[in-house]
Amino acid sequence: MDYRQRALINQDKSMRIKHMAFAVKSVDKALLNFQSFLSVSSKTEKVIWEKAETKVAIFFINDIEFQLCESLNKAGRFTEWIEKYGEGLHHICYEVDDINKVLDHAKKHNAKLRICEACKVYGSHPHPEGFVAFLDNEVSGTEIEFMQVYTEAELEKHKISGV
Repeated sequence: MDYRQRALINQDKSMRIKHMAFAVKSVDKALLNFQSFLSVSSKTEKVIWEKAETKVAIFFINDIEFQLCESLNKAGRFTEWIEKYGEGLHHICYEVDDINKVLDHAKKHNAKLRICEACKVYGSHPHPEGFVAFLDNEVSGTEIEFMQVYTEAELEKHKISGV
């Protein structure tokens, strides 16, 4: 058995990559690069998340969602990230089966919760797609977001807009 097979056996299937978010100075320019070099659709839409003060382009490569994120104000989280680290991978959102279980595990290992910039809330809370929480800790310089995607019943109960 080679190392890839052993890695597959040892994986945690209760956690999957939901999306990867990239901090960019210009969504328009970054999207052109992804379209040119990685064959991302020319029909990719750009949207404004008013509450988060962010311009975003969202597309998929295979089953992974990519988000190109541009702050719309000079003090925005993506602007600050770029000033500190430069453009690039900002965070990975991990879709989890049980957000409270994952947060308990992380806190047991000294993780600290980060405030959700859009909602001004620490810990698990409702967002448009599911319950989310952010860690103040990073893994190899990348922020961590957890999301427990809503069931159909939860989607109706927690319908939120404006992020």
